[in-house]
Order: sequence, then C-alpha cells, then structure tokens
Amino acid sequence: MTRIRFISADGAAIRDVDAPAGERLLDVAQAAGQPLEGTCEGQMACSTCHVIVDAADFAKLPPASEEEEDLLDLAAHVTRTSRLACQIFLSESLEYLTVRMPGASRNMQGR
Repeated sequence: MTRIRFISADGAAIRDVDAPAGERLLDVAQAAGQPLEGTCEGQMACSTCHVIVDAADFAKLPPASEEEEDLLDLAAHVTRTSRLACQIFLSESLEYLTVRMPGASRNMQGR
C-alpha cells in the first residue's frame, strides 16, 4: 500500500489517500477528486495529467521515458521533478509519494 499526498497548486489543500501496488497514479488522483484531466485517458498523448513530484520522492520512481519527457516539454509549469501521472505505477516498495498539482495545464490535443 502506498500513501499518496496530493497538494493543491496553491498549497492550501492537502489530501492523503492510500492505494495498492499496481495502481496508476492518474486513476488514484481522479478517484480522489484531484484536478487531473487526463484528456487522452492515459495513452500518453497529452500532458493534462502533469504533476510535480516532491524532490524527496522523485528518485524513488523509475526514470521518465523519452516520449514522456517530450510531452512534459509541452506542459505548463514544468519543473525538474515533473512527471505524467499516467506513467507512474505504484510499486510494493513505494511507501509514500507526495505530488503537487501544477498551477495550470495545457491540452496539446486541441480539444
């Protein structure tokens, strides 16, 4: 089980949820009412599920693929610890994860 802490863009709202290994962060976030659009439904064709991973947790995740990095180049408010939530799958070894919602998102699909 992984404890996930979601922090709003302004830092005012914090929500902790527990999720089992194997779950995709995008699905967990949406089920917890987080403002992640996921326009492409996790097909890695947009950047509307962009999150900012806490620096202390970033190294615990597998590195982003080149395709994910390319999509992050198109996202708004990207930082060095930005990831796409559709590409983060919770593992048995990941006890906790803190992510912040970015200040805005950009839908590059043009919908």
